[in-house]
Formats: sequence, C-alpha cells, structure tokens
Amino acid sequence: MDKLEVLKRSDVFHYLEDSELKEVEKMCMPEVFEAGTIICKQDKEQDKLYIIEEGLVSVLLELGPTDKRQIQAASNFECFGWSASIPPYRCTCSARALEKTKVLAFNGKELRNLVYSNPKLCAAIAGGVAYVISQRLRAAFTQLMGIAYQD
Repeated sequence: MDKLEVLKRSDVFHYLEDSELKEVEKMCMPEVFEAGTIICKQDKEQDKLYIIEEGLVSVLLELGPTDKRQIQAASNFECFGWSASIPPYRCTCSARALEKTKVLAFNGKELRNLVYSNPKLCAAIAGGVAYVISQRLRAAFTQLMGIAYQD
C-alpha cells in the first residue's frame, strides 16, 4: 500500500485534505520492526510518531522493573508514539511489536515545526492526536472497569 493511502486511513491524518496529506507524506519514512522489538520505552523521551501500515503493536504499562501489563494493542492504520507531538515528549507507555510490523515514522520535531507554521494543518493534526488519546483513554477506563463498551 502506498504511503498516501495509509495516511488517509490513519486515525491521526484522515482529517487532512489531499494537498495537506501530500505535504505530510513527504515527512514520513517507512520502518520495519521484527516481533519482540521494543519500539518505545515508558517515561523515555519520544522522538517519533508512528502510523502502522501493517502489523500489531502491544501498548504496555510498566508497573515496576519486571511487571509489565498489556493494556491495549494497536494495528493497521493506528497511531502510537503520539507523545512525540505533545510536551514533555515522554512516552506514557512502552510499545512492543507483537509481530513483524511495518510503520510510517515521523520525526516529532519536524512534524511539530510543520504544524506550527500552518495553523489549519495544526488544528487538523491536533484533532487527530486528541482522537487517538481519547480512544485509548476510553479503552483503558473500560478495561479498568472490566466491562465491554459498544458503540
């Protein structure tokens, strides 16, 4: 699948118009992570935002040096590493590839510079990131309460 199609289907960038998507498309680079690879580490500085093209990533909450709990998973067209776009740019959770995973990676600083120079684009991307955060928060609350949520 080409980069533009992945971005159009992503939960962060689907709000963008085609001309904006083409501008954003120039900034991302494909990366591949093998199963078991730790991509982001909780509480560490996060410098990349990722959109999954194909694969599965575990979102892990680290409760101690040896205690990790998967709280969610992200798959095709979903975002992780959104902390690269929001100060203080530190991971709220760790992320580990559960299977071979292809992503589009954005340098957080470059993406921030782009949105700061274009208020309309900034609003659209911020809305996409807010959507991702709200969905993860809703899923975490649902899991915490032990109930299934249905739209």
